[in-house]
Amino acid sequence: MLLALIVPAMFQWHVHANSFAPLSSRWQPRVGAGSLPAVLIAIAAVRRLPRWSASLAWPRLLAVTFAAGVAWMASLATVDGWAGISGVLTDHNEYLPTARGVTSVSATLHEFVSRIAATNAHSWTTHVAGHPPGALLFFVLLVAVGLGGGLAAGWTVVLIAATTPLAVLVTLRRLGAGDAARRIAPVLTVGPAAVWLAVSADAVFAAVAAWGLCCLACAATARTGARLVTWGVLAGLLLGYCVLLSYGLVLLAVLAVAVLVAARNFRPIVAAATAALAVVVAFAAAGFSWWQALPVLRERYNSGIASTRPAAYWLWGDLAALCFCAGPIIGASIAAAVQHRRATAARPIVVLTLAAVVSIVLADVSLMSKAETERIWLPFVPWLLLGTALVPESWRRRALISQVALGIAVQTLLVTRW
Repeated sequence: MLLALIVPAMFQWHVHANSFAPLSSRWQPRVGAGSLPAVLIAIAAVRRLPRWSASLAWPRLLAVTFAAGVAWMASLATVDGWAGISGVLTDHNEYLPTARGVTSVSATLHEFVSRIAATNAHSWTTHVAGHPPGALLFFVLLVAVGLGGGLAAGWTVVLIAATTPLAVLVTLRRLGAGDAARRIAPVLTVGPAAVWLAVSADAVFAAVAAWGLCCLACAATARTGARLVTWGVLAGLLLGYCVLLSYGLVLLAVLAVAVLVAARNFRPIVAAATAALAVVVAFAAAGFSWWQALPVLRERYNSGIASTRPAAYWLWGDLAALCFCAGPIIGASIAAAVQHRRATAARPIVVLTLAAVVSIVLADVSLMSKAETERIWLPFVPWLLLGTALVPESWRRRALISQVALGIAVQTLLVTRW
């Protein structure tokens, strides 16, 4: 993390990421309405969450996790006032302004691929062009139900993002790692990732992915064939839609296989894979072919600013951005997973953590994510942090302090784009 900050400045290396590489941000220290609440919530989380996680009944633990997550994200975002929640989503490069102008979903899907290329006079804005139409359609839905304002859409994203830790905790419990889930709950609830979760569409992607993997775990541990198929189909629908939210989420296949490995049951794979494929085929029938769009996007990406971003920096700079997003505890999480790789009791934690590592490595070496990566790692961050359940409790409590401190520092000292 330090090298990624220092090297470009020391060697005058222009890496094309605003003024504070590896983060897409600029230096602007400030305090605002959410500053004091953020500090108070951080103190309460460090002092109370570990104790509550260990003692509360499971439903209450999930409720507290959700409430604490909402409070933590909202307090950090409102360091910039209400604009901290509404401002990013209304930027002209985001999905919401485009969603407000969609009058026909069918027409949008049929013309989607043709409007990805930057040479098209009516090309999509940056984020819309850079993702499949599932992301845009989510915001089209918000507009249709009356949540198309910046503040309303922002709060919707916050509430959805706060469910991600719940999906991860339920997944672990279904895989027989309920005690580990309790130990990891505080780390999943409060941390620097909240800086980007509160204002980024990728937070929605993370939640859909987490619930898809949760449903897959429910299928793999189901006691009857009917439940296995039902949960498997639901998992496939959610994970299939993830592929229509972001091209990079095809890497969720690695985590999906890891869930089945942890459960020692591959029977749900037929129902899940069939349902996921059905989602992609349904979009193709409606006018958008995923496999036709990806090459067009790659051409736009490589002809744009990505061509000037040096891979020699971003191959490791992206990983530094990941560490800022996940927090410095990520190193201990991965190390603990490797250390306990032969421990039977830690099998679900180890398998899922290392699967997330594999996903990150594959995404990084693809060179399709040079810069702006702190937000795109969000779907993988919770799974990368699972290994912290395997470190000593006293150390984990101290590490939680570093997590919340980094979150407050980033939000207070930097203005992020997401």
